[in-house]
Amino acid sequence: MQATVPERPAADRHPGLVSEFLDSIREPRTPFISPKRFAGRAGFRLETLARLAGVHRNTARQSPGSEPLQRMLRGMVKAIVAATGLTGDVDKAIFWLINEPIADYRHRTAAELIAAGELEAVLTYLDDLAGGATG
Repeated sequence: MQATVPERPAADRHPGLVSEFLDSIREPRTPFISPKRFAGRAGFRLETLARLAGVHRNTARQSPGSEPLQRMLRGMVKAIVAATGLTGDVDKAIFWLINEPIADYRHRTAAELIAAGELEAVLTYLDDLAGGATG
């Protein structure tokens, strides 16, 4: 199935929600996503984020700017922003990211897919949903 790109990016449809979410997870005085703040917002333990990113369990606390950790967090944020465009609610998008198994991807969640380096599959799936696919 060919993915259909929504008319406007999710951030354009829900700018206040997305901006508020991004502000809430930013590492103060850095260009990084705060693993601690993201974990708190998503309901993850820091050790779980580290495991998903493939880094040592202490990396999230001691080296929040770690490239593998930040890459995974950026992927999760991209998926949350895209899902917010569909749901209209950041918390529903986060819940979907970590809890909803995707049948087309062997019932793995979006978080599991992103951790496995399959962000594009998640974004394509969300584009398909935005275009009217039933999932």
